[in-house]
Amino acid sequence: MRVEIHGHRGARGLRPENTLPGLLHALELGVDALEFDLVLTADRRIVLSHDLIVSSVTSADTRPAHRGDPGYPYVGKPIRSLTLAQLRTLDCGVRLPRHPDDPFALTQVPLPETRMPTFGAVLGLVSAYEADDVRLHVELKTDPTRPELTPDPAEFTAMVVEELDRHGRLGSSALLGFDWRVLRAARELAPDVPRFALIESATMHSAWLDGLDLGDFGGDVPAAAAAAGATTLSPQHVLVNEHMMAQAAQAGLPVVPWTVNAPADAARLIDMGVTGLVTDYPDRMRALWAERGLPLAVPVGPLRPVAAA
Repeated sequence: MRVEIHGHRGARGLRPENTLPGLLHALELGVDALEFDLVLTADRRIVLSHDLIVSSVTSADTRPAHRGDPGYPYVGKPIRSLTLAQLRTLDCGVRLPRHPDDPFALTQVPLPETRMPTFGAVLGLVSAYEADDVRLHVELKTDPTRPELTPDPAEFTAMVVEELDRHGRLGSSALLGFDWRVLRAARELAPDVPRFALIESATMHSAWLDGLDLGDFGGDVPAAAAAAGATTLSPQHVLVNEHMMAQAAQAGLPVVPWTVNAPADAARLIDMGVTGLVTDYPDRMRALWAERGLPLAVPVGPLRPVAAA
């Protein structure tokens, strides 16, 4: 039996999310897949961020990109309205405990002066570390209910597919989206690339599901996901029960729940037959996997010195 560990935003519980050091830490711990989020800037650069608006939890202003920049400060502004140069001034390495229900500020090692990376930089990182056996699970952040913040999903998907292909990673990646328009675009552009239908209670309506109505499927989420072009169902873990697992099996979709941080929850889901778990704490999951005798991903070691010519 093999159940995969997917590092959520790298390893959000341990290092700053969606950053190069965070992704690297997940690689060094050992994960089957790196999961991270992509957004588009004003100058059409693809960068890593979970939020369409610069978050005050994960980002802090340091200085304007140029003297007298009218767009400064940048925190709280839509990423689509900011250039890469502006976003690169943000400190994304310190998670501030501004919210009492935020557990990650207590467990995440701060790394001040960490910058928001480009997608290309991440692809360069995994190439430099020769992490060929680690898949890249790329979530495209689009919101059909906030079109003013969102790039065209088909165009955005095409840009992501092109970048993966340019770096030779298309065959070892997956495309993820809550906005199921991304799944349709991905199926048309890269039919052989796995497509993960993300779902939570707040997105169970037609605006998010590429126009599909769950009522037409008798409330069967996996059947709707399969109709939308998904090859894997990825629900919020609290939605997963034996009934959903049976529906997913009927639809021919493996199930990879998110975001699972408690070993007890992970054990329950493994017993239900999930094929992978998305987690902020790959270290906790690896300990559980070891207890259960499950196969573990091989950690990716530090950079090896370049041999002299």
